[in-house]
Amino acid sequence: MRISRSVRRADLKAVGEVRRALRELMRHRCRTEATDVAELLITEIVTNALVHTDRGAEVSASLTAARLRVEVRDHAARRPRPYVPTADDGTHGRGLVLVEALADDWGVDALALGAGKVVWFELDGRREAPYAAGPA
Repeated sequence: MRISRSVRRADLKAVGEVRRALRELMRHRCRTEATDVAELLITEIVTNALVHTDRGAEVSASLTAARLRVEVRDHAARRPRPYVPTADDGTHGRGLVLVEALADDWGVDALALGAGKVVWFELDGRREAPYAAGPA
C-alpha cells in the first residue's frame, strides 16, 4: 500500500493533509503507537522541507506487512543536521532530534547534483508488537 503527495512551497496546511493520508494508510494495519509516531515524524520532516527550502516537496509512504517507509524529497542539496536546541530556540529545531530518537531507521540520500535530497524514516509496520523474548 502506498500514498504519494506533492506539497507546494510554504503550504503548511498541506502538512495536515499529508498526516491524515498517512493515518488512513496505517489505520487497521498498524499499532496505534506506530501510527502516532509516524504522524509526528512525517509532520516534522515535511515541515522542515517546506520551511527550509525554496520549493515544495514530494512525499511518499509505503507500507508492507512489516515496515512503513516515509520519504520526503525536496530540491535543496543542503543536508539537514539534528541538533539539540537551547531553551532560547522556542519550539524550533527539534524535528530531526525526534526522528533520530523515534524512528527505527532514518537517513538522508543525496540526489543527482542540483536535484535535492530525500529525507526518509522507517518504522515497524506490524499490527501486533514484535515478540520480545524474555529470560527463560
